[in-house]
Amino acid sequence: RIGLLFVVGEENGSDGARAAADLGPRGRFLINGEPTENRLSIGQKGSLRVDLEACGRAAHSAYPEDGVSATDALLDTIERIRRLPLPSDPLLGQSTLNLGIIRGGVAPNVISPSASAQILIRTVGPTESLKTAIRGLITAGVTVEFSVELPFYKGGLAPPGWDTTVVSYASDLPFLEPWGERYQLGPGTIRVAHTSHEHIRKADLLRGVDLYTRLATD
Repeated sequence: RIGLLFVVGEENGSDGARAAADLGPRGRFLINGEPTENRLSIGQKGSLRVDLEACGRAAHSAYPEDGVSATDALLDTIERIRRLPLPSDPLLGQSTLNLGIIRGGVAPNVISPSASAQILIRTVGPTESLKTAIRGLITAGVTVEFSVELPFYKGGLAPPGWDTTVVSYASDLPFLEPWGERYQLGPGTIRVAHTSHEHIRKADLLRGVDLYTRLATD
């Protein structure tokens, strides 16, 4: 009486998790297998992607007065956003910001006609006031979209006797409520994810098997 649910699109729209809400049969309990260092996660941050697009007017860089630099406008906006105070939460901790992608211009001797950037904010609460604050910081010539968002999640009490943790990443767990009472547990550490040395130790993997069995029994 155990099934596996595989989804696509995590942190990029969560298409699979959203579609899974209408699938069946579903169980009474769900374990999300994110790497938690084999500790039961009782909370996770959300994430909010901020997409910035700047539009300028190209000109020869020897005559900057003839153009409008999209890169300058984008950098001004980014710097304002980076100075924005971010909220914190007693359980989930401090929100953080990462400037992940920045692009702009066509050549060093041309005033930049276009530029773009993507920022990811790890959130710890509702985001409407944060979005409003960011919209108020946008420089002329720059537009903003909040194209991808994963909610934060607080999972409540763990079964007695479990070693628990709170993680700073986001996952599809908030979208999987129709699949039953939700838990998050997995071998490995998120600190090596997205790196050239991403791995899970064999001993941790075997320990994870024992913990999954124990959690199912509990």
